[in-house]
Amino acid sequence: MENKWRKLKLALGFNSCLHLPKTTDQIPPSSSSVTNFSDRLSNSSDVSVHRSSTPTPTSSTLRLSSSSSSSSSKGVCAICLNTMKPGQRQAIFTAECSHAFHFQCITSNVRYGNQICPVCRAKWKEVPFQTTASNASNEISRPRGDTWGGILRRISSSRQNGTVRQSSSRHNITEQALFDDDDEILVDQQTSITHHVNDVDHSIGNKMEITTYPEVSAVPKSDSHDNFTVLVHLKAPPHSKTQNSDRSNVESSLETSRAPIDLVTVLDISGSMTGSKIALLKRAMSFVIQNLSSSDRLSIIVFSSTARRIFPLRRMNDAAQQQALRAVNSLVPNGGTDIAEGLKKGVRVFVDRRWKNPVGGIMLLTDGQDTHNICATAPIGEGYRSLVPNSIHRNNSQGLKIPVHAFGFGVDHDADLMNSISEISGGTFSFIEAENVIQDAFAQCIGGLLSVVVQDLHVEVRCAQSRLQLSSVKAGSYQSTLTNNARMASIQVGDLYAEEERDFLVTLNVPVEKSSDEMSLLIVTCLYSDPITKIEGLDVTSEVKIQRPNVVIDPVVSIEVDRQRNRLQATEAMAEARVKAERGDFTTAISVLERCHRGLSETISAQAGDLLCVSLSAELKEMQERMATRRVYEESGRAYVLSGLSSHLLQRATARGDSTDSTSFVRAYQTPSMAEMVSRSQTFVMSTPQSENILRPTKSFNGRQKRK
Repeated sequence: MENKWRKLKLALGFNSCLHLPKTTDQIPPSSSSVTNFSDRLSNSSDVSVHRSSTPTPTSSTLRLSSSSSSSSSKGVCAICLNTMKPGQRQAIFTAECSHAFHFQCITSNVRYGNQICPVCRAKWKEVPFQTTASNASNEISRPRGDTWGGILRRISSSRQNGTVRQSSSRHNITEQALFDDDDEILVDQQTSITHHVNDVDHSIGNKMEITTYPEVSAVPKSDSHDNFTVLVHLKAPPHSKTQNSDRSNVESSLETSRAPIDLVTVLDISGSMTGSKIALLKRAMSFVIQNLSSSDRLSIIVFSSTARRIFPLRRMNDAAQQQALRAVNSLVPNGGTDIAEGLKKGVRVFVDRRWKNPVGGIMLLTDGQDTHNICATAPIGEGYRSLVPNSIHRNNSQGLKIPVHAFGFGVDHDADLMNSISEISGGTFSFIEAENVIQDAFAQCIGGLLSVVVQDLHVEVRCAQSRLQLSSVKAGSYQSTLTNNARMASIQVGDLYAEEERDFLVTLNVPVEKSSDEMSLLIVTCLYSDPITKIEGLDVTSEVKIQRPNVVIDPVVSIEVDRQRNRLQATEAMAEARVKAERGDFTTAISVLERCHRGLSETISAQAGDLLCVSLSAELKEMQERMATRRVYEESGRAYVLSGLSSHLLQRATARGDSTDSTSFVRAYQTPSMAEMVSRSQTFVMSTPQSENILRPTKSFNGRQKRK
């Protein structure tokens, strides 16, 4: 046996030792005590290693830990953060830099293209890769029960110089030309959904709600009004509830009543993501993975100087969750930042997939500037549209309708680029200023994505009489059109989360009315699809009427209309202030925000203590602070303002500052599902890939840092 292993080593061209036990029967690992995540990470370099009796300076070793071992490993694996102890019968790989890892973890790490030590970042000349008993290596005999084979492979000089020479070995993984290896959607998934839908009482709170508010309820017969405002308020239904929530095949009422998702995360692992950044990203991804159900599918793309898919689009059953966690835990930061290539591969997952869940989305995170596609001397925004694949442009009627929810991490990212990507695709832009808020930001995002109850929402507003004409439609970022005769307008809204609301202000002319005491102004219709029942063409209609008395004494002004006017005025002020700040005129920028803040405080809705007005007021003051100087604006002001604009124009929650904290005033548009997921994040106990240990949750960011 020894001679055969020696021959194999010589054939591979290096002098290192492979230690194999007499038996490889697996013994379940022992559980360890609760350990702090950061403590484990910082202690991961203090690893006692198993070395051969006569190692060479460049040799690496592989052995299986057993109870009979004379030496023990007292540290933890820096990849999975689990202990390496004698008696666990787990293979341990010791690298040439003397750091040790579980063999299964390090082979996964190498498989995804890493050749740098996760602890000391030394570049290895020898890396392990995993074989199976059925591989060609069975020309050598193995101990009975050996279901793995560990072989050290010397990295070719071309790979050490940054290029990878592809091998014919099936274990030297090459990226597929097509990402068409996605898991099939469960055959009984549609049957299960239909079955549960039959239990839903559709007559109770299961439809879109339309409520309309004219700015005043009555206009004198003899008066005309050229810019009369009507608020169209929409609210999505809550999660459907089944009549029998005790079914054995139902995880929870939420799971049975929501549409499954195809989610692709595109993550920056460039050299700047070292230290606590990569650790907190891994933790945040663990939260995402563990909150997906077996009907949901996840794929993971990572990018640095290049981009690669490290996890295909798979259903998140228990086994796939463990594999996804292992893939995430293997990540090691290095290289530059090619955001466009990462996004391109993320979109390819959707383009090439064979199966399709009803809901889809991309989560894109980076902490830096795109070092491969953006010219430093180009004007802001120039060329950004070309970086976003046309198939996900929101105004592309033939597109995939996949929004990109972008997350700018830290103070060095390109906020203009990230905001442009989200805006072009119909997603949101969040600014993660404090590193430890990343998990809460991810939680808020998936809390929404996992609660989609309305799709392809299209709003039509028609004049009820031929003598009426529409003047304008205030729809924010949503595409709106007005017919040539100004008799009808349409708004393309898209998806809505459970209990999510949208408000649109429509203005029209109101002529003199001499004959009737009541006047019909508008007919509002919502057309949409239900992603759970797959029913298309659902519609809800509402009619807007006002009274036309001879005389109106003390007209009642709608506080709802006043509130939305405040939102639009504040949004316009934020956009104007940003333009001034980009030109370096910070004094004028602050003046614009302050003037809006004073005007807002005098409105009837603000004086009534309206929560949206309170939020807008707090945000306007915060933006003034972040425009105090050029340095402050470039470090955090630009990203904070853009994230705020993204939120207000889409009327959808984004993370910025302390907005995910329960005590924050800046929490507009957060739905119950989002709030519940953020709360879950703040009490999260993370499972390791082997479910061996429980880690204490980190505290969420409880308020912004005060500037000196």
